[in-house]
Amino acid sequence: MPIEIKVEGKRFRKLKELDILELIEKSLTKAEKTLQAEREAFLLEKKAKLEEKLREIEDELEDLKAFYEKALKDKELMTSVREKLRKENEELKKELEERRREINNKT
Repeated sequence: MPIEIKVEGKRFRKLKELDILELIEKSLTKAEKTLQAEREAFLLEKKAKLEEKLREIEDELEDLKAFYEKALKDKELMTSVREKLRKENEELKKELEERRREINNKT
């Protein structure tokens, strides 16, 4: 797609005297540097945002680890309580059976 640039007469005469290719090359170098600087600034900003997000994720991970460890401890506690209750229940059943036998023997 061709680009059309309109320039007034005086300015055009001045431009004719200049080496347009050299001018364009100088401008391209400056434009490249500008674009490179803008890209670098963009990437640094993006890096900072990603680092912040990483910190948030790491904090959440620490919270999850703490929750998981607490859940494991709670599970161990519940398991031990359940085992203790099971043993107590067995002992109570035995005592009940013994008392029933004693009552049946007396009658």
